[in-house]
Amino acid sequence: METAYIKTPLGIAQITGDENGISVISVSDEGEVSTNVPMILQEAVLQLNDYFEGKRSGFDFALNPKGTEFQQKVWKELLEIPFGKTMSYLELSKKLGDVKAIRAVASANGKNPLWIVVPCHRVIGTDGSLTGYAGGLWRKKWLLEHENPSNQQSLF
Repeated sequence: METAYIKTPLGIAQITGDENGISVISVSDEGEVSTNVPMILQEAVLQLNDYFEGKRSGFDFALNPKGTEFQQKVWKELLEIPFGKTMSYLELSKKLGDVKAIRAVASANGKNPLWIVVPCHRVIGTDGSLTGYAGGLWRKKWLLEHENPSNQQSLF
């Protein structure tokens, strides 16, 4: 496994992966930016930088997140939420075929290891409110506004 750290508008992003794909992208308030990015991570770094510069709305590098079968199913469904759009936890549970699984869906969403790329930030409360986000609600708000700047008033 290789790891690189890059500066983003939301903090320092850690990117970890190998020849099978990127397994972790996370963010923190502190950290040292990498001076050399391993070759295997360079495409992910390039695409993340493009995203933050407003030049990219999707990602096409290989993903290899680790999780249970159910978590993988939820994360796959998150990838279907279009850029600039949101979906409620209830809607997501319905799409997965079990409205009663809303808590399990929310838990899997919260364990998403691929910040931004698997867009768990696009999942909101049924009433349209911003709900829990591992990176902090201020980051979730920033990401949603970044992806849909013309809709800021109606989102929040």
